[in-house]
This record gives sequence, structure tokens and C-alpha cells, in this order.
Amino acid sequence: MEIRNIAIIAHVDHGKTTLTDALLKQAGQVQAGFTMDSNSLEQERGITIYSKNTSLFYKGTKINIVDTPGHADFGSEVERVLRAIDSVLLLVDAAEGPMPQTRFVLKKSLELGLKPIVVINKIDKPAADIEATHEQVLELFLELGATDEQIDFKTVYAIGRQGMAKRNLTDESDNLNPLLDLILETVPQASKDVEGDFVAQTFNLAYDNFLGRLAICRVYGGKIKMNDSIIVKKAETGESRKAKITKLFTFEGMSRKEVAEVESGDIIMIAGIPEAYIGETLTTNPDLAPLPSIGIDEPTISLNFLVNDSPFAGLEGKYVTSRQIRERLERELEINVGLKVDFSGENYRVYGRGELHIAILLENMRREGYELQVSEPQVIIKEENGQKLEPFEEVTIDVPEESSGAVIEKITKRRGVMLEMNQKERIVRLRFDMPTRGLLGYRGQFIVDTKGEGIISSRVIGFKPYVGEIKKREIGSMVSMAAGKTLAFSLGNLQNRGVLYIEPATEVYEGMVIGNVVKGDDLSVNPTKGKQLTNMRASGTDEAIFLKPAYNLTIERGLETMGPDEYLEITPKSVRLRKKFLNETERAKANR
Repeated sequence: MEIRNIAIIAHVDHGKTTLTDALLKQAGQVQAGFTMDSNSLEQERGITIYSKNTSLFYKGTKINIVDTPGHADFGSEVERVLRAIDSVLLLVDAAEGPMPQTRFVLKKSLELGLKPIVVINKIDKPAADIEATHEQVLELFLELGATDEQIDFKTVYAIGRQGMAKRNLTDESDNLNPLLDLILETVPQASKDVEGDFVAQTFNLAYDNFLGRLAICRVYGGKIKMNDSIIVKKAETGESRKAKITKLFTFEGMSRKEVAEVESGDIIMIAGIPEAYIGETLTTNPDLAPLPSIGIDEPTISLNFLVNDSPFAGLEGKYVTSRQIRERLERELEINVGLKVDFSGENYRVYGRGELHIAILLENMRREGYELQVSEPQVIIKEENGQKLEPFEEVTIDVPEESSGAVIEKITKRRGVMLEMNQKERIVRLRFDMPTRGLLGYRGQFIVDTKGEGIISSRVIGFKPYVGEIKKREIGSMVSMAAGKTLAFSLGNLQNRGVLYIEPATEVYEGMVIGNVVKGDDLSVNPTKGKQLTNMRASGTDEAIFLKPAYNLTIERGLETMGPDEYLEITPKSVRLRKKFLNETERAKANR
């Protein structure tokens, strides 16, 4: 059977998953109402976190499709996928045009010699400018050093949500056949060398409670059957080991299908390699040189994971011990390759690709019943040739004209350097280079400055010389000096001093951060104090208390707002900020 392997790549929210869903629906592989983003976190946030494999049959050809994440924190997922496929569909929003992640994924594809098919999506948007988007895409190809063959790309115009694509804007179409036909015409056939030695490379991992670790591989040559013995080779060290295949799966629609034999060109899942790792070569020929290894981006931020020791420790969580947290992190390392963990100290130092990468891990852990606390995220700083280096990001921002001044001022304060500024009607697009340190904790401020109308996205561009101190924290913490239930009366007085994180009748403890103060210093307060009652009553003295809604702390908001002397306490039911030293005297001592 003929096989074609493609991946769908794009910036976050440009419609990758919607298009994949529409392709599967049209091929009759799934029911209505289905979505590729099967994970509950993906559905809530409307983003893809884990790349997924699926396939459909069209005109007797099997098309394997890999849906990839668009968010920069999960860029390592995209890179691995690109090594396993033969062409990419590059999706670009007709109104937004190419964005930072478009640039990142396209650069990786062109470097690997892939020839993209460009899909200009969402052409029905009122603000869509199709010709300008096409021009910008062409400029991007030229800027990224595409070859003549790559620049001669084919374009399809689509509305993913309606399941419609067409080759020319004037064509009539009500389905995705024009896109599928183009895939058959332009994507090279994958199923070629069936007679040679079996060669495959692992590009992703999965986990099954019964089968253990599963290797997701692309088969480059030969065929393999169940119970066959293979040799697993590592390119970096040249070492090899033997393994026996216990189960083989291929992908059909959204499910995996158990098969007895697989052939060259397919994307498969193998059980029976307990220590499987990304980039390893699987073969039946002991003399074969391993395929080049797959590089994974290095982490940019780190933080400590600790056992929760607050006064409310153990009240809400099921797994609270150091050993349980360690086992959970070891399991995460099996599949989350962008993550690194140092288990050597009392606390576990976790290294990740960004705040979102870490926040998703913490959110998954708390949903499974884990309780822990984490320290403030720190940027990883390394030394090369006696020079200090830190990670930098390219930040692209779209804001209404009236907010651009505030945004430029704040980013410049955080050591951002403006690269370009363009205006289209009343929207200004700004592009900056800035240290990751400056970007940490900025997103919340950005939402306030742009009244929620701005779009900010970034991608890590590598390590550059350290830029010195960045003064970021302009707010202080409002710290409870008493334990007990909060009362509306005291919160009514405190809300004039800053922003509250808690509602009335919330249990608090001494040292818990209940809000922030506009002035930069910490403020100790008593949120449990009631009104002093006297036996003299006069009409009109008991005026009603109007409380503003609390600023709800989520894991991301907590990671952004916390200070260096604070911990974020995360349990299945609550997210709380607290001081490392709960007692005010101890805090003063520590500061001295």
C-alpha cells in the first residue's frame, strides 16, 4: 500500500487541530463532535500540548498525519516530529500572517530539506488579507534561506472550521479534497525499500499501564514481525543492545491498531523496548551505522519542587511525600523529553522550557492528587569562555495603537530591544529581542496594560551575553499575620491597599500571602479581624461592605507574581502563595 507521511505545523491558534479534525471527519474516521485534543487540559486551554499521530485513507493511499503543538514551550515536540515525516502543511492565519512560532517551525522544516505546502487558513475572517499574507510567507521563506525548490511552494486556501479547501480563490469547493489531492501529488511516497534490512528511528514515546514504555517510530526500510529480535543503537555513544518486539501497532484514525507485521514507510508503535529513548535506531542489521540522533532544545528555566510543609499540609492531597513526588517526576521523564530533573539534593531541581511547560506539569500532578510546593522560577545562566550567558527570546506583540506606548516602556525597562514596528489600521505589531528573565512574570502585566486586547508570543532564540540586573517586581506582598477565617469587614479595608487573592470566609495561616500591595514593600495585615461592636447604635453606621472580586490565583499567575522569598503551595483543591519563613520575626532575621 502507498503511504504518505505529513505533519501539520503552525503558530499557536492558527487552526492545526481544527484542520486535522476536519480531515478525519471527511474521511469518515471519527464521529461528529470529536477533537484531536483529547487531554482535558488541552480542551480547557484550547491548545495542543502533546503531538498526536493519526491516519486516514484517501484514494487507496494511507496518509499518516502528525498534529503538533504551536506553543513555544513545546517546541521540542515539533522538532522530533519533523524528522519522521516527508512533508509539512504550514498553516498561516490569513489575518495574522506569519508569527514567531511559524518562523521557528518553518526554519526547522527547511533545514531538514522538507518542501512545505502552505495552507492559508481562516480566509473567511473579516480582517483577512490573503495577498499580503502570501507575500509575507514568501518573504519568510527567502529570509530563512530556502532553496529554489522550497521557494516554489504550492498554496491552498482553506476554512478549517468548515472543512473546505481550494487551490485558487475563485474555485468553488465544499470539502478538503483539493488539499488531499495536492498531498498525493507533491508528497514523496514513503513506502519504498521493503526488501532491505529493517531500519526505524524512535521520534516519540508513549506509556501504557500494561505494556510499559512504547516507542513511536518511523520505519525507513524493510519489514518486521511480532516476536522478532532487533538491535537498538544510540548514535551519540555508539552502544547497542538487543530487544524483542512483544507488540506492534499502527495508527488508524485516532486509535492504535494491533498488527502482526509492519512495512517500510509507516509510522508505528512498538512494545518490548523498556529503555526506549528518542533518536535511537532500531534495526535487524548489527553492522548498520545508527541514524543521526535527534537534538532536543535545552531547558531555559529551573525551580525547586519541595514537600509541602505549610500549616495546611496534607489536608487536601493524596500523594504528599518526597518519595511519591520523586516517582511521579521519574514517570514524567519517560515521555516529557523537554524536562530535566536533578534528584541529588533534598529538593528536586526541575528544568523546563518555560513557565507554561512547568505549569502544565504541575496542573497534571495536582489533578492526580499530588500536593507540593515550588520555588520561584529562575532563568538558567551558563558560562562559556569566562562569559556569562542567559537565554533570549524573540517576542512578537500585536496591540491596539493606544496601548503601544505602555508596552514599549515596560519591555524596554526589562531590557528588551525593539527590532521592528509596523502598523496595520489601528493594530501595531512590535518585535523585540529580550532576555527570558525580563519576560518572566510580564504576561499578567501585559494583559492589564492592553486591557486584554493584546496578543503576545515568543520563541527562544538561544543564549546571549548576560545583560545585568533587571528590576521587575514593583509590587509587595500582603501577608497575613494571623490564622483563622477571613472576614468581609477586614477585607473591605484591605482592598484599598492593593489586590486581594482571597474571598471572605477563607481559611488562612500566618505567613500566607493574601494579596499584593502597590507600594513595593511587604505589608503584614490581619484579615481575620471583625468590627468592634459597642452597645451604642445609631442608624446608618452599619453601612454595607462592597468587595471587589478576588484575583484568583492559578498556577501560572502564581509563578508570575511570586517573589524570591516565597513558595507556591499547590494542592488538588487550592493554589496558595506563602512566605518561606511564616513568622515575621524569622523573616526579619533572614533578611538581615
